[in-house]
Amino acid sequence: MKHLLIVAHAPSDNTRRLRDAAARGAQHADIADVSVTLKAPLDAGPEDVHHCDAILLGTTENLGYMSGALKDFFDRSYYAVLEEKRGLPCVLYIRAGRDGTGTRRAVEGIVTGLGWKWAQAPLICQGEWQAAFEDQVEELGMALAAGLEAGII
Repeated sequence: MKHLLIVAHAPSDNTRRLRDAAARGAQHADIADVSVTLKAPLDAGPEDVHHCDAILLGTTENLGYMSGALKDFFDRSYYAVLEEKRGLPCVLYIRAGRDGTGTRRAVEGIVTGLGWKWAQAPLICQGEWQAAFEDQVEELGMALAAGLEAGII
């Protein structure tokens, strides 16, 4: 069985809805051979990354950057997983009130340094809240889990 780790910062009702949508998609009934662990960035660490076969990251845009909680996760995990987890498939969603580009660049820089591989381009849920954001993030989680199960990522 493959293991998918979801590390998502969810400080508000809307961002909790996105986090839950990612988990719901990853745990779709048609995906049987992928286990999912969902953790807040402050609760996740290198041991969680060591045990996963793919990772889904979620963050808010804070002052044009990723959340401090996600940055803390990277700070605590980076060197501990650097060599062993090269090539780890990953995806990212950003809940951005503005454009999300600074947040995207920051996470992409860290992911590049880690040698992780994007399973698809980051998803930016930009502007005023839209119910469609939940569907998009659910699809992101489902696509990553299905690709992991099928062995194509």
